[in-house]
Amino acid sequence: MIKKFKFGTPFETDAVVKSIPLESSSLPYFETDTTEGLKFTLPLSKEDAVYGLGESVRGINKRGYIYRSFCSDDPNQTEGTHSLYGAHNFIVISTKDKTFGVFFDCPSTVTFDIAFTYYDKLVISSDNTNMYVYIIDGDSIYDIIREFRIAIGMSYIPPMWAFGYTQSRWSYADRDSVRNVVKGYRDLDIPLDAVYLDIDYMERYKDFTVDEKAFGDLKVFADEMKAENIRLVPIIDAGVKIEEGYDVYEEGIKNNYFCTDKDGKPFEACVWPGMTHFPDFLNPEARLWFGEKYKILTDMGIEGFWNDMNEPAIFYSQKSVDNALKLIKEYAKEDTLTLQGFEDIKNYFGSRQNCDEDYSSIYHNTPQGKYCHKDVHNLFGYNMTRSAAAGLLKADPDKRFLLFSRASYIGMHRYSGIWTGDNFSWWSHILTELKVLPGLNMCGFLYVGADLGGFGYDCSRDLLLRWLSLGIFTPLMRNHAACATRNQECYQFEKPEDFKHIIDLRYRLIPYLYSEYMKAAKNGEMMFKPLAFEYPDDLVAKCTEDQLIVGNEIMIAPVYTQNALGRYVYLPEDMTAVRMQGGELTFTDMKKGHHFVEIPENEVVFFIRSDKAIPLCNPAKCVEELDLNTLELIGNGKEYVLYTDDGFAKDYDNPENLKTLKKQ
Repeated sequence: MIKKFKFGTPFETDAVVKSIPLESSSLPYFETDTTEGLKFTLPLSKEDAVYGLGESVRGINKRGYIYRSFCSDDPNQTEGTHSLYGAHNFIVISTKDKTFGVFFDCPSTVTFDIAFTYYDKLVISSDNTNMYVYIIDGDSIYDIIREFRIAIGMSYIPPMWAFGYTQSRWSYADRDSVRNVVKGYRDLDIPLDAVYLDIDYMERYKDFTVDEKAFGDLKVFADEMKAENIRLVPIIDAGVKIEEGYDVYEEGIKNNYFCTDKDGKPFEACVWPGMTHFPDFLNPEARLWFGEKYKILTDMGIEGFWNDMNEPAIFYSQKSVDNALKLIKEYAKEDTLTLQGFEDIKNYFGSRQNCDEDYSSIYHNTPQGKYCHKDVHNLFGYNMTRSAAAGLLKADPDKRFLLFSRASYIGMHRYSGIWTGDNFSWWSHILTELKVLPGLNMCGFLYVGADLGGFGYDCSRDLLLRWLSLGIFTPLMRNHAACATRNQECYQFEKPEDFKHIIDLRYRLIPYLYSEYMKAAKNGEMMFKPLAFEYPDDLVAKCTEDQLIVGNEIMIAPVYTQNALGRYVYLPEDMTAVRMQGGELTFTDMKKGHHFVEIPENEVVFFIRSDKAIPLCNPAKCVEELDLNTLELIGNGKEYVLYTDDGFAKDYDNPENLKTLKKQ
């Protein structure tokens, strides 16, 4: 059951699509303070746990830290990071006597102090006095999550090819670079379904343009790649270059489609193209206009997109430049630059990127009136991607397109997936990805994944192998790296057959992963489940956060430390260990309890729960060539309910899509 409470005059975010009447009573469970902003306080006992918050750092149980819900362009993702790229204000509070969920529907900053300042208190606060608060009660955590997911709407469903392995890099500068990537994989028979185009493909980083010198006729090139069963997936950034003669810029100016400053003048800031304007995605007319631009690229044969820089990321604004010049001129009047003067100048320049001053200078024209950006910040990326989804729907209503975004808010899950932003080639970021997956699923984001191998810094061979061993289970499986880093395509390393065997296993698992994804999307369920949710009466399981249940049949326990020979694994029940070694699978029945499992870096081990079975097919070089007639069931169970469709159409409720497989 869901109850809805109103504070002040909330901005209508469209996060919740189910009609829920307002309650006239006061908010239960919490002590509410409206003296300064809004503050909600709840006592916590030592055993109580708090789950959720979607994309956030630290553990699955969020207790013990302060989290700031504010879409932030911050690739560090360390334990000290308070905000990441998404803002997902849903939590489940599990106590001895009561378990319930809470969604704070507020598009500006919300702070979750979860037993950090006070070890026995949960304090949620915001300077914004306008928000909806939803309380969700249920008999179990899964009941609560299901009720919430029904309220916020069904999760996005990508085309089936988007479950294949994909390769990306910021620096594929022309057609030959992409051809070489495809050749590198195809020559070694390593499966591949897509290559991503970063900002290099555009004409001077202008949205919906193509650098004809580097990429020629994109339709011809896309057709060439499609003949190899490779999709091209271009990036779209949030900023529109200020340039006379550029049609997107001129249309936006003519129709007042850009965000403005307080005086109504289009806001200027520097991103990749130089000085840009930002489309006002909270204005429905501007949203419709920008979304229809995606057809420029779909008409060229493009079937997928990734939206980036949409927190929005700002390198600096014109206002910052003007203030910086004033500061330098002031210090230039002195005979000698003092240490304090040097520090002042350095600190000012260093703090200009994504600064609160700039965000407070942006204004939106919305159906609910004129709003300062700081009050609706977390809706920007969500509505950019909502814009894209509407445009793609109009371009081809019957077709599924791949679409995912960097910034997000609850509600965007209906339109696209996300990747978890710019990470680093750090071992700790494998564990970060593992722990963030359940929280994202709780908030409706099912098509998720990280930059495998890490975006920043140089990736080692063993790090990529270990990361791929987790990535073969995430719906979005993309290897992505920054320019000037070491090349980390699988064929760039010694013994590439080790990479092939792991990616082959991914393709063998796709019938299972696709089935579990579709069941989770249709039924409001999670695909990645903490052991604490699945085994609530098992104290060890409740404390184990580096293993996950995937779907209903599999448990994974990835290796995430350097030079490890294996790892300790806790089995909450009897399970069958499946080991991939040299492309071959072996099976070992194991008893409930603690085990040390040897896992060489070129092997993968996962576990099938007792009395469960999963389907495997033969590997193929791409999803389109998977032969579902080769399916076999592995595990001790006798049957499995397979979901299968053509991978493109939207007849998700067709009963013929479900098929019960039985062991021979």
